[in-house]
Formats: sequence, C-alpha cells, structure tokens
Amino acid sequence: MKAVPAAFLMALGLAITSHSAAAEDLKRGEALLTQACGSCHAVGSGDSPDKNAPAFRTLGQRYPVEALEEALGEGFMSGHPDMPEFKFDADDVGAIIAYLKSIQQH
Repeated sequence: MKAVPAAFLMALGLAITSHSAAAEDLKRGEALLTQACGSCHAVGSGDSPDKNAPAFRTLGQRYPVEALEEALGEGFMSGHPDMPEFKFDADDVGAIIAYLKSIQQH
C-alpha cells in the first residue's frame, strides 16, 4: 500500500471544508430569506404567498442576482409600498447571494 502524500491530504481536506462551508452558506441564505421574505415570496419551490411577489428562483430572468448584493447590504428598499426595508451584514449578504444563484431557473 502506497503512502498518500501530505499535500494531497491537505488539498482534499481544504476541498471538503470548502464544500462544507459552501453548503452551510446555502442553508443560511435560504433560512435568512425564508425568515425575512418568505411571507410574500416563494423562497424555494412553489408559488409565492403573495401573487404579486416574484418567486426568488426567477429573479435572474429580470436582472443579474449579483446586482442585489449592494442593496441587501446597504438597505433594500423597493418601490412597492407593502415591502419593508431589509438590511443584512456582509456575511449574510454573501450567503443570500450564493443561495439565490444556486436556485435560478434559466
């Protein structure tokens, strides 16, 4: 049996950790959106509870999801009177954007 080089094991460990962190970001992004936005928007599958609120999986059809990054961090306000203002910290914004990118329908 051959010895496995330490560099390979380290790289494998980093890849697993990175994948694990990415999965955690997706879960956190989904949870944040469900809590803050789920009463009106479809966060995952299904229809939006508010028929006028777009499902998040279709946002990429309107504009690049990355374009939301600044608004989410500085305070997201919509011209829609029923939508409250939301503001998230940088880590949460990253998780939200990662989640949104992962669910887009093209």
